[in-house]
Amino acid sequence: MSSQTFNLADAEATVALGQTLGKLFSGSGVVYLQGDLGAGKTTLTRGILQAYGHTGPVKSPTYTLVEPYELPDTTIYHFDLYRLIDPEELELMGFRDYFHPQALALVEWPVRGEPLLPSPDWLIALDVAESGSGRVARLTAVSRAANDIYMRTFA
Repeated sequence: MSSQTFNLADAEATVALGQTLGKLFSGSGVVYLQGDLGAGKTTLTRGILQAYGHTGPVKSPTYTLVEPYELPDTTIYHFDLYRLIDPEELELMGFRDYFHPQALALVEWPVRGEPLLPSPDWLIALDVAESGSGRVARLTAVSRAANDIYMRTFA
């Protein structure tokens, strides 16, 4: 697993990082977004969606659990599992249909869907910076395919 840390001064920097990372994901795969409430997971998702041409608002699907974005080159599913009580709820919503090779799945609070969720290709951990201003994002390539992309991009 290869990883890279990014210091993000503000929300604009978080969106810009999302735009950069969105291009790495090639429109498919599974990305776990980890971090406390307010760490910037949805802000980063906004940037990822913008990398694929989305221009509308992006809100956290806290109550609906998933928000689909049908884009010209791919479908992106933005999950927020914060309110998930039991991972079996994912089975009831047919979650397996969302994870296919032509889609990119961005999953906030993935720990709440374990062990049913597929393994991630990428893990992005977001934290408030120690200074209390800005964020720190740590990108980790988990799968072999993601690691290959990572090595071509950052090595």
